[in-house]
Amino acid sequence: MSTNTTTSAVSTHTRPITVTSRSVVGIAVLGLATFFAITTELMPVGLLGTMSRDLGVSESTMGVVVTVYAAAVAILALPLTAFTARLPRKAVLVATLVGYAVSNVMVALAPTFAVVCAGRVVGGVAHALFFSVASAYATRIVPPRLAGRAIAFVYSGSSLGFVLGVPLATWVAQSTGWRPAVGGVALAAAALAVVAVAFLPSVGGSASPHIGSPRAWARTGLLAVVVADLLLFAGHYVVYTYIGPYAIDAGLDAGMVSGALLVLGGTGVVGLWLAGVFVDRAPRQTLVAAVAVMAGAFAVLPFVHGSLLGTMAVAGVWMAANGTTGTLFMAAAIRTGGVSPDIAGALVNGASNIGIAGGAAIGGQALGLVGLQYLPFAGAVVLVGSLGVVLVARRGFPVHTHTQEHLSTSSIEAITSSLAVVTTSVPVVSRAIQTLTGSVAVSTGSVRTRRQR
Repeated sequence: MSTNTTTSAVSTHTRPITVTSRSVVGIAVLGLATFFAITTELMPVGLLGTMSRDLGVSESTMGVVVTVYAAAVAILALPLTAFTARLPRKAVLVATLVGYAVSNVMVALAPTFAVVCAGRVVGGVAHALFFSVASAYATRIVPPRLAGRAIAFVYSGSSLGFVLGVPLATWVAQSTGWRPAVGGVALAAAALAVVAVAFLPSVGGSASPHIGSPRAWARTGLLAVVVADLLLFAGHYVVYTYIGPYAIDAGLDAGMVSGALLVLGGTGVVGLWLAGVFVDRAPRQTLVAAVAVMAGAFAVLPFVHGSLLGTMAVAGVWMAANGTTGTLFMAAAIRTGGVSPDIAGALVNGASNIGIAGGAAIGGQALGLVGLQYLPFAGAVVLVGSLGVVLVARRGFPVHTHTQEHLSTSSIEAITSSLAVVTTSVPVVSRAIQTLTGSVAVSTGSVRTRRQR
């Protein structure tokens, strides 16, 4: 097989770009790693009810497993990224995958709620480092002009985590129990760590990254981006943490939660596509519209709560709008130029998880005070705060922005061609995926056998 694969040029005035097969495999491994990272982070959202009943705690208390995970990320993202900057990137990334596996094993075997929380903290430590490493890794194993496409493909794993990972884990939990579901993800993460050792290209560490200072962050607009991102995630997770119980309370059959999450995740992919279209053309305007639509959807949800169809329709609008925000906030943070790209990623990652922790905590309190039907009102208030920051902070969210080639994700054709390279030129990726899914099937099958006995 040829060692090189050629993709089309990004623009008409550039030479054809050559990508080695090893780089393509690396990007595919990073995309799979992102998928399992997001699945590990958000899995409790679909399992909240069954976990709370099994462990003997309330659903609002069970939401703490989301909070502790996010808190670990929020506290450790920046210091861990800076501390490990000089270490070989491959070793660091594999360590994060091992961390995800250990976290899920601890949760799957946990005898008590406290042990579940401890396992989630371990996962949070891995997550604190993973996204900063993964995004920078992607840009260093492809030619510079393909950096944007590489990041877009790696982050597509996040969308697949929403669309497939969380619903699949929920479905397995409904079929065999939540512990086998979490154990299956642990097994898959461990297998992927082995795949990464074998196939991920080696990348050396770098000099200490440019961290800047809070004063510099404020001057460049980076601080405003971080605050707006924090509030956006907080408002979103006030409701999303409890989306399973909320949908059931609106009339959804408990056995259909995984299907509902799959549908809502699909609408989020629509948002991701819209972000790709407008991230270079009109990032500020798109972000303002997205946050406003999310706040509006939350304000409407309590009034349609008596109708399952109405609830799902409005929730779909909410999730589609939310699907645009991750790309837009990350691009805005990097474009401020206040810090190195990996530090920008760490700051956004940390802020997002402070928001997740705060949102889950606020949601738990609001759930106890006003009940499930009116829970979205609390989320809407927080989202209005995020919208206000975006509107006021014109330095962090300028009306007119220049296109940076290395950040561009606006060419859907370019992204599609990268996906084609992965699927047609590297059969080893397909074999790796088959090995992972086969391992999970064997694991869940053995669990069913033991249960039947």
